[in-house]
Amino acid sequence: MTKNNPAVSVAVLGTGLIGAAVARNLARKGFHVRTWNRTAEKAQALTANGAQAFDNPADAIWDADVILTVLKDGPAVNEAMVAALPGLRKGAIWLQLSTVGVEAIDTLAAFADENSLIFYDAPVQGTRQPAEQGNLVILASGPEEGRRVAQSVFDAIGQRTLWVSDRPGASSSLKLALNAYVFALTHGTAETLAIAKALGVDPALVVQAITGGPLDSGYFQGKASAMLKGDFTASFSVTNGVKDARLVLDALIGTGVQADLAAASLARFQRVEEAGYSDKDIAASFLADA
Repeated sequence: MTKNNPAVSVAVLGTGLIGAAVARNLARKGFHVRTWNRTAEKAQALTANGAQAFDNPADAIWDADVILTVLKDGPAVNEAMVAALPGLRKGAIWLQLSTVGVEAIDTLAAFADENSLIFYDAPVQGTRQPAEQGNLVILASGPEEGRRVAQSVFDAIGQRTLWVSDRPGASSSLKLALNAYVFALTHGTAETLAIAKALGVDPALVVQAITGGPLDSGYFQGKASAMLKGDFTASFSVTNGVKDARLVLDALIGTGVQADLAAASLARFQRVEEAGYSDKDIAASFLADA
């Protein structure tokens, strides 16, 4: 089976912002794509891109070579896979792309072992636009067996795969660390612009001062632009920010690490959520004190 072999059947469970883009890219690269989503209309919309849509997970994964889960959290992934049990084929490859945290990934890996699935802990770095462009970075952990097929799928949806470990769990831990960095950058940008505004300085001058210097980055430019324009169309929602920031703190219990920035990130996201911006992009951190 090769990257563009239409004989490779891939079931995508979860067709939200990331999952839908993943399914479209797989179909475009010649994979046979089968989809399911709790909101059926989201999966049905992908039939225009050559994917098949199914009403339940078991039908979607029936005899699939590869299963991708791209759902909100660990319980959602577990629920979908339990529902899919009647259609599971022993030896199928399961690529778990969702950000579920350390505890949940252990539960899912155990489920895979009990049902003879080849399991890969493979959360992705990137939001809606990178997903649509096939530019995700995949953080993959799992056995050597099955990697050739797994890599062919990763190549279709991402620009780069970082193989972290041969055992599940390491990738989910790395993803939490990276998310903590993303949240620090987001809140730092938002608070810097808000401070400038509060002190009577045009926040746009902050961007001008940083542009082209050592503090500049594409991420800063993108989030600062969204904040100044008031465009909070979600590519990574505040609700997911709350969920992932909490996962970071939960994972650190018992480690002795006092993650002050991670705790502050969660508190700020919660404040934004309580202000009514739960479905907005995390750039809405700028509205925390509005």
